Amino acid sequence: MATIIEPESDFSALPDLPPEVYTAPLRKPAHLGEDWVEPKQTKYSSEDDAIWDDLFARQMEVLPGRAASAFLQGLDKLALGQGGVPEFGKMSEDLGALTGWSVVPVPMLIPDHVFFWHLANRRFPAGNFIRTRETFDYIQEPDVFHDVFGHVPMLTDPVYADYMQEYGRAGWKAMRHNRLKALGALYWYTVEFGLVLEEGALRAYGAGILSGPTEIVFALDAKSPNRIMLNVDRVMRTDYVIDDLQPTYFVIESFEDLYHQTVERDFDRLYRSLSPAFTYANSAVIDVDDVLHRGTQEYLQRGGRGSGAKPV
Repeated sequence: MATIIEPESDFSALPDLPPEVYTAPLRKPAHLGEDWVEPKQTKYSSEDDAIWDDLFARQMEVLPGRAASAFLQGLDKLALGQGGVPEFGKMSEDLGALTGWSVVPVPMLIPDHVFFWHLANRRFPAGNFIRTRETFDYIQEPDVFHDVFGHVPMLTDPVYADYMQEYGRAGWKAMRHNRLKALGALYWYTVEFGLVLEEGALRAYGAGILSGPTEIVFALDAKSPNRIMLNVDRVMRTDYVIDDLQPTYFVIESFEDLYHQTVERDFDRLYRSLSPAFTYANSAVIDVDDVLHRGTQEYLQRGGRGSGAKPV
């Protein structure tokens, strides 16, 4: 069966980036190797640690009853609330004992093929900086709080941890078919902005939701967004917004469901059927959708963040 990954690939080496595959033109700092990993984690100041603590406290006011149980359990297992930016070495030691993952510091967003390679080898690249007080409420490039608080606790769940590794390995196949945009949409609507059903209630597991106080309430409580059961073929044809609240969220039944829908899908056939551009708008509801909630899209129609619209 042709799966999401390339079973014949050697994931120990960085994949080649085909010349016809477009990725963001990122300039590697001169002191870094091809893996883009910083020599050591930043030595954070007392003010940096205070920013982490304040961000942590703010999220914990809104996450109970809204965050997936696997995420909350991961916070406890890794003791991320002990104060200050976590030390990557200790965190990786604890995480490695649970699921074999580690966390490595990177200076900024890194190229797709390097990101895939780290995930394929159970390493999560985390931003080696933290936002300032001036960017406390919103920062476009993911910092250490988004990456560690938002992503890493979920890596303590064995099934989710396996999904993330398989996603990294999937990058080889997506590059071969020149369909990185489609694979990116899958990441966006699951890893960053995914919802899961737990005992009949919606909970968030996506890092973009879990690390933002407005997004977590909007994703679960607001009337504006659509909430639709995950369909991999549909999601990989769907556009997404990177600088505002999401018009649509996709829901999984469980992490086992997520794993089976993706890793066992015939992606060779799917990639051959995909056009280079997205087919569906990020606010669309189509006839194949299993819709849990059809949103009013009021927030989007009023102009979103730039207009000062209320996230209702």
